[in-house]
Amino acid sequence: MNDPNKGADVTDLLIAGVQLPNGTRTDLGVSGGRLVEPAQLSRPERIDAAGLLALPGLVDPHTHLREPGREDAETIESGTRAAARGGFTAVCAMANTSPVTDTAEIANLVRGLGEAAGHAYVAPVGAVTKGLRGEELAELGLMARTGVRMFSDDGKCVHDPLLMRRALEYVRAFDGVIAQHAQDPRLAGPGACCDEGEYSGRLGLGGWPAQAESVIVARDAQLAELTGSRVHVCHASTAETVDVLRWAKARGINITAEATPHHLMLSVAEVASYDPTYKVNPPLRSEEDITAIRDALADGTIDAVGTDHAPHARQDKEHAFTDAAFGMLGLETALGVVIEAMVNPGLLDWAGVADRMAYAPARIAGLTDQGQPLQPGSPAHLCLIDPTRRTRVDREDSLSLSRNNPWHGRDLPDPVELTIYRGRVSYRR
Repeated sequence: MNDPNKGADVTDLLIAGVQLPNGTRTDLGVSGGRLVEPAQLSRPERIDAAGLLALPGLVDPHTHLREPGREDAETIESGTRAAARGGFTAVCAMANTSPVTDTAEIANLVRGLGEAAGHAYVAPVGAVTKGLRGEELAELGLMARTGVRMFSDDGKCVHDPLLMRRALEYVRAFDGVIAQHAQDPRLAGPGACCDEGEYSGRLGLGGWPAQAESVIVARDAQLAELTGSRVHVCHASTAETVDVLRWAKARGINITAEATPHHLMLSVAEVASYDPTYKVNPPLRSEEDITAIRDALADGTIDAVGTDHAPHARQDKEHAFTDAAFGMLGLETALGVVIEAMVNPGLLDWAGVADRMAYAPARIAGLTDQGQPLQPGSPAHLCLIDPTRRTRVDREDSLSLSRNNPWHGRDLPDPVELTIYRGRVSYRR
């Protein structure tokens, strides 16, 4: 497929009259891959940004790009095109590929494919354990030498507490972070696919209790305190987890957490349709949990938004609910959902959006070239958005190869007008 955005010539840009997250309106200059004073530009392309808002390039700490191994569901090329459309200039690619990203060689392959695509920076996330089997630590040190700073067995919990302790001790030496998929496999075993409660009982679906998440978060918080290391909670989804995070942060433990867009808006009630599009891990939760997650993201108890973009080929989703694969698309709609769930109700301002979707995730993932203020000297990673623009989401109108879009048919903000990565236009509406 020809991409009019890929490989665009490097051109000086003058972004005129744009609003910054702090509310001020200014002109931004882009030259040589960095933001510069407009007076330094020579015959720039002028972009009239009146009525638009500039955000730092969004950073996703939790993306599944499926390559290598499942290129029928997504490739790094297609996934980063979707990321650019969503305003992202960096994504952290989870390790549950085939083969698993558990060696320096696979990490370098993933990073190189991202560089070749050129739409957004791809930061490989290394596996914590070999083959995601939870038995033996992967090549954490060798992967770290290639620049990997985040490690996760996402999709599987590092359940063995001694192994988790050793992983935390290992990554402390290079300021790495272990990103945990918090799911106790005995409390939420193979058949768990629905929030345990009224709906799981009525629908006859395996229950996934909130405590299966929060007990692992509590354990890992204490292990982080013991080791003096960093732990990150993937896709926090319950009020109980929020309580644990508040306790751990008050205690000074080095713990961070992310919330997904779908856990900010979609409730377990969606599962009543038995539509496998809504099968996700952790499952969609109650309205009370949604409120707790929103409040925690607003006050910073939850640090960041992570899309958990999980594309699947049709043959993996088009099954009975209990047999379908877990996961939803998220990259192209994430910012729109955050606007709808957090900005429009007054829970976050634009400075808060910049923090939760750019500054904080870049800091957590150790991406020093991303999540920088929009000021002269910073790398030119940014997106221009129209916060008032809305659309009815159509799953066929997607740059992803997959179509498991939970927002299909819904009216949502569709804000991204332009994304700039390394000074190049990576997406233009």
